[in-house]
Amino acid sequence: MEGRVAVVTGGGRGIGRAHALLLAERGARVVVCDVGSELDGSGSDAKVADTVVDEIVAAGGTAVADHSDIATFAGAARPVERAVSTFGRIDIVVNNAGIAGGSPVETVSEEELARIFAVNFHGSIGTVRAAWPHLREQGWGRIVNTVSEVALDAKMGSGSIGYGAAKAAVWSATIALAAEGLPHGITVNAVSPGAFTRMNEALFGHGRPPGLDLDPVHVARVVAWLASDDAGDVTGRIIHAAAGQHREYLTRRFRDTPLVERLDRELA
Repeated sequence: MEGRVAVVTGGGRGIGRAHALLLAERGARVVVCDVGSELDGSGSDAKVADTVVDEIVAAGGTAVADHSDIATFAGAARPVERAVSTFGRIDIVVNNAGIAGGSPVETVSEEELARIFAVNFHGSIGTVRAAWPHLREQGWGRIVNTVSEVALDAKMGSGSIGYGAAKAAVWSATIALAAEGLPHGITVNAVSPGAFTRMNEALFGHGRPPGLDLDPVHVARVVAWLASDDAGDVTGRIIHAAAGQHREYLTRRFRDTPLVERLDRELA
C-alpha cells in the first residue's frame, strides 16, 4: 500500500485501531479519526486518536490524528479534508466509527434513534460523500464499511430498535454504492466483524472467551485485503470475519417455501 492514503474512522480503539495499525504497517499513510467518545457517543478525548498515531509513528509509519465527530456530513468530511491537505490525496476510506444503543419499541425515543443513525449511518455516508469526487477523478478507490449480523440475522437479534437498523442501512448503502462506483474503479464492500472489544465486552461477561482468538487483527487483515489492488474485482460484498474465519452473507429470494405455497393457496 505504498503511496496510498487511508482514513479510518473510529480508529482510536478496538477494531478501528487494528485497521489503522495494519494499514500503516503495509505502507499506507493514515488519518486516524476518533472523537474519543463513550460507547453511547457522549464525551470526547483527543488522546484516543493521538495515542494510535504515536504508535504508528514509533513503528516507522506515517499518520496524523483527526478528532472530528463524524455524526454530521460536515464533521464526516473533515478527516477526508485532513487527508487531502496533509498528504495530497485520499485512496481508502474505512468506516469503522459507531456507537451502541437502542431500546424496545415502546420506550425508544426519537433522540436516541437520531443519534444512533447519525453516527452509524450518516457518518458513513458523509465520509464517502466527501471522498467520492477524489476517488472518481483518480479512477481508483476503496471503501470498506462496517455492518453487523444483528442487522439481518434473526438469530442475532438484539431485542432493541436502533443499532441493528442503522447497520442494515449501511448494508444496503454498501450495495448501492458498489453499483455507483463500478464505472469509476471504486470498490465498496462491508465487513461484519467479530472481535473482543469494549463494545461487546458485556456480551462475553467482561472477559475474553476461552478457546477463541478474537483479536481484532483478524478483522483488520480482511479490511486490508479489501483495500488492496488484489481485491479490485470484489465489490458489493458483505464478509463476516471473526477469529480468523471468514463467511460471506448473501441475500436471495426463494420461490419454493412453505410460506409462498400458503400464499399461493390462500390468494388464488
